Amino acid sequence: MTDLNAYHYFEKRVGPFRNLSSLSEQDAEAVAQHIRQEGRNFASQRSADYMMIRRELERKAYEQFISKGGKPTNRYPHYMTLGACTWLESWYTEPDWVTISWEDLPDDSVSFTYGDLFPTMRYMDDKPYRKQVYTKDEILDIIHYYGWPQEWNQQGDLGPERYIEVQVWNESIIRPYRQRY
Repeated sequence: MTDLNAYHYFEKRVGPFRNLSSLSEQDAEAVAQHIRQEGRNFASQRSADYMMIRRELERKAYEQFISKGGKPTNRYPHYMTLGACTWLESWYTEPDWVTISWEDLPDDSVSFTYGDLFPTMRYMDDKPYRKQVYTKDEILDIIHYYGWPQEWNQQGDLGPERYIEVQVWNESIIRPYRQRY
């Protein structure tokens, strides 16, 4: 796999880049609870403390990214995958996605985790890419060494890594894609 485009998967009727972290704690919890009660998609399986954990992990990723020279304009990221991940389509009743090219991802506005932010930052094993946020240059070295999780772990039976996550920290990058819907 050599697809360095970033993909954002979403529910077609809702539109792209709808972000719980952009809401107040109370509103985010109300939306998360509604999603759990609906039980229609993958997000309905999230625990009651999901938003609390998410905000803490986002804070850690934000701090790591800044320490590596990142210049985020948001305190929370918008989430994408590096390369296509058909498994994520199964999360949605009517899936859709947008794609942003590698060249349109500014170095100082995007970070990466080898796997989804949640397991990457929380899974307890000795893999060196745990609890790490990477820059554009760094993630290429990680891919070269470990490969693409979308290829070696398609079924999810070899660990929590199913894709490489892109964290987009600048609203101006995603705004044109949101406006199309």
